[in-house]
Amino acid sequence: MKTPIEPSDVFILVITKTIHGSFLQSGDGSSQISATINAPKNNYAEDAAFALVKGKLHIFGGYYGEYYKIARLDGCSLKELPARLKEERKYGHAAVSVENGRKALVCFGVSTRSSCETFDGSSAAPTFSAKWTHAYGGLGLFNNQPATVGCDDAHHQKAETLSPTGWVSLPDHPLKIWSHSLVGLDNGAMLLLGGWDSGSRSSQTGIWQLKEEEWSRIGELLKPSRSGSAIYVSRSVYYFEYANSAIYRVDLDDNEEIEAVEEIGSQPSNYYWPVLFQTDSDYCT
Repeated sequence: MKTPIEPSDVFILVITKTIHGSFLQSGDGSSQISATINAPKNNYAEDAAFALVKGKLHIFGGYYGEYYKIARLDGCSLKELPARLKEERKYGHAAVSVENGRKALVCFGVSTRSSCETFDGSSAAPTFSAKWTHAYGGLGLFNNQPATVGCDDAHHQKAETLSPTGWVSLPDHPLKIWSHSLVGLDNGAMLLLGGWDSGSRSSQTGIWQLKEEEWSRIGELLKPSRSGSAIYVSRSVYYFEYANSAIYRVDLDDNEEIEAVEEIGSQPSNYYWPVLFQTDSDYCT
């Protein structure tokens, strides 16, 4: 179980697609302060996936020719590592921490729609490819195993989870969903926030839960939301989305059921897929 932390004591570093727009957001919405992050170029984090490896924030791939890069946040600087990804990850890919944070799983993308690889802090290695394509399908944890849902160009509803022997099917999502955010909970359930439904051709407000092999719509965001990033801190999910630049806090009770959904602020601009990192109140400010 996560140690309870009051939202007023939560601070999230938000590294945006333009590094100069990065900021530190308080969990209660009371403050938003510019953060100074150093990087080789101002668009260094655009379309990058992110995950913690051994407690350190790492970003993977991204647009503008940085398709194979792996970089680590050291202090207030994103430093590119000698290690490279095995596959091109331009955009539409995702990453998640696995094996209790010892590795990151990096998968999918518009060029490599079903392939995956792991990174252990030193080198990348190929692993099982998914059965379906999942560009913009995201990665979360379901029953503590990596999981993904949907795809942008294939417009399918397929969900899969990575077992020790390969990817196996999960129940289809009710919508042809993509561009959402996935978050694993301590109780094994997985939340899906926002996204784009190819059926209705619209951004979504739904908060969905996959639990015990069944999808259910358990809550609503206040505005249509997509192309965002989410992070789980204590008993709250913080979601920074693109469509309306909204910042949400979804509070969960001790059983990890939704207690409240609150819009705690807005991003300074329409930033999609920001990199998120829980940190201290004065980090890089």
